[in-house]
Amino acid sequence: MNIELNEEIRALQDTVRRFAQNEILPRVAEDEEKHLFQKDLVRKMGELGFFGCPIPEEYGGSNLGFLAHAVVTEEIARVSGSLRAGFNMQTMGTAREIYQFGTEAQKRRYIAPLVSAERLGCIGITEPNAGSDVGSLKTKAVKGNGGYILSGSKTWITFAQVADLGIVYAYTDPSKPYKGISAFIVDLHAPGVRVSSTAAKMGWNACPTGEIFFDDVEVSADNLLGGVEGRGFEQVMSSLNNTRLSAAAGAVGVCQGLIDEAIKYARERVQFGQAIGQYQMVQEELARMIVETEAARLMTYRCALQKDAGALHNVRETVMAKYYSCDVASRVADGALRILGAYGYSSEYPVERLFRDAKLYQILEGSANICKMIIATDALGYRKANR
Repeated sequence: MNIELNEEIRALQDTVRRFAQNEILPRVAEDEEKHLFQKDLVRKMGELGFFGCPIPEEYGGSNLGFLAHAVVTEEIARVSGSLRAGFNMQTMGTAREIYQFGTEAQKRRYIAPLVSAERLGCIGITEPNAGSDVGSLKTKAVKGNGGYILSGSKTWITFAQVADLGIVYAYTDPSKPYKGISAFIVDLHAPGVRVSSTAAKMGWNACPTGEIFFDDVEVSADNLLGGVEGRGFEQVMSSLNNTRLSAAAGAVGVCQGLIDEAIKYARERVQFGQAIGQYQMVQEELARMIVETEAARLMTYRCALQKDAGALHNVRETVMAKYYSCDVASRVADGALRILGAYGYSSEYPVERLFRDAKLYQILEGSANICKMIIATDALGYRKANR
């Protein structure tokens, strides 16, 4: 498998890298410290086409593919985890899912505004008692008033406080576990929708996270994703197979950001008469960080290339890339902290923020344990992942 980037993707990578350095980096530390949502930067990213790589041109995308999406995501995550989140809120968990499952009318109405970031999106899966087990949702959508009446709540929802619409999962038939779940495109400015912020987070502080409450919210039948009830579980699993690619790419990006900072510091910091990069223990730490990051990048790019070749249901390879990349991000963060010592623990240096960015990747889009369970049950033959 050839994982070399073509000329078009390399040009896009250069554009994104310059954007990250010139537009994001100068303000990322202050915005994170003040918990400021960077709506203007999200909108600029949309205008520049960063969110449109896996979306066909007829719906407002660039049709550059999943590998291009992974490369763009990696470059943004190298500087900001908070802005990396937008690649799922605007692309994989919303626009791409509507493209894969929506009616033609839904595609025409919603995809382009999400890709351009004219409208902000979110994904409504997690509930107070429903995290890894999607089937334990309590949110319900009951037929009424010519459509549906949505009631329930969602928690730990990225972009909750700023989103204009969300893909919300709810039971339309609670008597059918899993098979009774449906997905809805919900206007989050509709009467009956309430939003509150969740508790303070360790990192990603420029990325709003909140709870959404649905108090008998009326949803048009036209907003039932795909126009068919009972496909919600299939749709959410397919969505996760896409959002996990973004998570893997984001983890690779934060790894590279940490490596960059560790190398810079190791060259500049002098102890016992020489730069600490001259010491073998520092070299060993850096070598491990670099090799594991490169392995994670190759796994992530392989996953993206498979999707570009039409293997959209490559669950096994996607989960492997997500699990390994996110696990590596945590180890690389630890290594960078060891190299910088007290300065790595200080907000004076970017490593402190990147360290906090890295730790979240093991949790989001399916925890490390869920990923390992999928990989192992596939190997054992209990439940094949790529069905």
